[in-house]
Parts: sequence; structure tokens; C-alpha cells
Amino acid sequence: MNSKPVLRRLIDLPGVADLELKALMKRDFAEPQARSEFPEIDACSLAIFGLTADQAEDIARPAGWDRVEHQPIPRQVEAFEAAGWDVTDDKRRPLRTFGHFNQQLWLALRGVAGELPFQAEVEQADAWSTSLAADAARFRKR
Repeated sequence: MNSKPVLRRLIDLPGVADLELKALMKRDFAEPQARSEFPEIDACSLAIFGLTADQAEDIARPAGWDRVEHQPIPRQVEAFEAAGWDVTDDKRRPLRTFGHFNQQLWLALRGVAGELPFQAEVEQADAWSTSLAADAARFRKR
């Protein structure tokens, strides 16, 4: 049975969904210059990755770095998915706050700077137990 690997979602990291909601309510919140006006953006980035977007910009990239953080957003979304991350919302649109976190996530993913937040491993349910649970649910409905 082919199962698609489970992607980690940027929006599920602590504080990101709240910032995304603010960006939805106030369009300027998603702009890069918003970081100076809204300190909660840098606070969230520090808590998650251990560095801010401004600090990430200042970090020297290793030789052979492909400048992926400067590619068009659709191309970055695809590259993040290939690396195991979903940086879109529930409607598969890139997050409005994507530009506040993309550099830090790339640096942490590639082990250059910062860190990725801990995530416990999720055990995949086997087909037999899920089938049994579905049968039990059908039986209770009768």
C-alpha cells in the first residue's frame, strides 16, 4: 500500500496560526517591513527557530548555496514539500506570513543555522487496526 509521507505544517508550529490570522485581518502584517512594527513576529521566529528573519539574512551561506529562499514562492512551496514541509494554508495557498519564516526554515532544514522544533514521531496505524475500527463504528450505528 503506497502512503504519502506526512508533511510537517508550518502553520501548526506554535504562534504561526495566530500570526497568519493577523495577516488575514491586516494585510500590512504580511509585508517584510512589518517585523519592525510588530515584535511578535520576531518573538515567534525566535521561539521556533532560534533566530529572526533579520538574523537569518545576515548569516553567511555555505559554498554552493542555491539561494532557494529568493526563488518564487510557488517554487519554494514545491521545494519545501520535497523536504517534508507544508508551508500552505488549508486551501493550499502559501501562508501570508511565509516571507517572515522561509529563510529561517531553509537554514534550519539544511543545518546551516537555527533549529527545527522538536516533533515526536507519529506511529502509522496499520490497515488491519483501522479496518477493525471502521467495522466497529459501522456496528455501533446499526
